Amino acid sequence: MTKSIIIDSYGVILLIHLIKQKAEKRSTCSWDVSIENTVHEINKINKRRKSSGFYLNPAELIDILQQGYQVALKRAALEAFVRAAFRRKGRYEAQELAAMVDQQETFSRSAETASTIADQFVASPFQSIANFFAIVVGGE
Repeated sequence: MTKSIIIDSYGVILLIHLIKQKAEKRSTCSWDVSIENTVHEINKINKRRKSSGFYLNPAELIDILQQGYQVALKRAALEAFVRAAFRRKGRYEAQELAAMVDQQETFSRSAETASTIADQFVASPFQSIANFFAIVVGGE
């Protein structure tokens, strides 16, 4: 499996949770941990071990996120606003959820989150986790 396909899979998961956060105007510990894990995995997979570079540059990462956005939107529609135990799917269809969420803002936020965590993780892994929660939960 190529690195871009794996990164695409994690990118869709990242977008799902960012879309749900924006649409529901809230977050959960589970979503926050999932966002942190997906960003960590994307950074780990994208990092070249021997040459200390990256396989994909930021523009290519954004392109992958854009390609996966519709898939993420459909999956987020199934998961968003599900609070009752008897409800098996979300309250809104993908098109309705799309109207609630600014696609460009979601891309920007995912890129900011990934970049911030990557930069800080290199400097201080433990501090980067604390800063991640300040960014995502605090809604910078």
